[in-house]
Amino acid sequence: MINSAPEVNSPANSPPNGGSEDSPNAPVAAFTDFALDPLILKAIAEQGYTLPTPIQAKAIPIVLTGQDVMGAAQTGTGKTAAFILPIIQKLLPLSSGSASPARHPIRALVLTPTRELSDQVAENAANYSRHTNLRTAVVFGGVDMQPQVAALRAGVEILIATPGRLLDHLGSKTANLSQVEILVLDEADRMLDMGFLPDLQRIINLIPAKRQTLLFSATFSPEIKKLAQSYLRNPATVEVARQNAAADTVKQVAHLVSSENKQAAIVSIIHERTEAGFPRQYLIFTNSRLGCARLARALERDGIKAGALHGDKSQGERTLTLDAFKSGAIEALVATDVAARGLDIPDMPCVINHELPFSAEDFIHRIGRTGRAGSKGDAIALVDASEKRLLDDIEKLLKRKLDIAPLPESNFVSSNAPARGRSGRSEGRGEGRGESRSESRGEARSGESKPAPKPKQAVDPFFYQPYQAMA
Repeated sequence: MINSAPEVNSPANSPPNGGSEDSPNAPVAAFTDFALDPLILKAIAEQGYTLPTPIQAKAIPIVLTGQDVMGAAQTGTGKTAAFILPIIQKLLPLSSGSASPARHPIRALVLTPTRELSDQVAENAANYSRHTNLRTAVVFGGVDMQPQVAALRAGVEILIATPGRLLDHLGSKTANLSQVEILVLDEADRMLDMGFLPDLQRIINLIPAKRQTLLFSATFSPEIKKLAQSYLRNPATVEVARQNAAADTVKQVAHLVSSENKQAAIVSIIHERTEAGFPRQYLIFTNSRLGCARLARALERDGIKAGALHGDKSQGERTLTLDAFKSGAIEALVATDVAARGLDIPDMPCVINHELPFSAEDFIHRIGRTGRAGSKGDAIALVDASEKRLLDDIEKLLKRKLDIAPLPESNFVSSNAPARGRSGRSEGRGEGRGESRSESRGEARSGESKPAPKPKQAVDPFFYQPYQAMA
């Protein structure tokens, strides 16, 4: 039977570490106040962290008590450390220096919706546990299973996984969940979406009923909360900001742009920001895999170093693309929502929504890739008239109206942008404010009456087609 969840809330206008002095949520000045093992504190210090974030300050003491937790916080606020650090602390008494795999059973399982998020969580878990005898491993699809099989057979206490690949290992008898004590659903709203629910239920059926369950995400709709509580016992709800809110460090603006002009608008925005001295690094979101690939190719034709990140890419291709983006070899990373969850790129300056997502919660996750860890960032949305309903849903979730602004004035127009004919004159390159002049091989002679040439169909015809749902 599920009891109602006590709440540990911190409104946006209250102190971030608020709470009574004798409660587990009392103000925390440093990580040393959590009574964490010195080996963990050493690893934290090596990562350059000194003060806990609000979600860490509130969640870590509760997780250490063994209580189930639903944690909601803005993206980029340290949710991963909020559950990984107390997990390491709780498992330390069970750690062993033995080489025997039997002494290293899976005791904590972290499930994530994407390969990228799994890899990131695993990297953090390895960094925080590096001075202990605890072993960590990560399993996800799109790569060879054999290295994962070897790691699992060697023994691992903390396993980070995507549901599909974990089920593959369970079916092959290379993973055993009978000794799991802690289950974490990271980005829980997506994990509990109907698409993940069957796999999730199969996995949970293999985990002991006596366990601690933690759900962390940036967003929790009322429907997802209700569904999530079926997996929890007496959960504490930890919120450190207004639910379903975007970070205050993100400056949001929307431009009203027709679908056929969005590609040219992106080129114009990048050109204008470059002239203004902003870093030339952009994360651009689309709704479909095919649209993602085609937009990246179109930007390449405009001289912008672009790459595509979507579910049809192999894990090796996705890793190479991400590394190139982080190093600056790629200036514009065009991605589907596979990149919206968990990607942590320090000081990401700008996120552009080429298309608004069909879920308002996904909008928060998308723009959460910028303005992380206190840094400032810009989130730009290109809105077509057909997306007005989606914009209304987003504003309703955010409880605020997005600023509508005209596109920046620029003399640069995409070479792929649709041209608009103009009588009496034609040039090889369009000019100014989204309007371009049609090309011709020569000017019409005086007194001759020639039909105006048809505008070039420069934008990929795909962008005129109905949306195709992403698998």
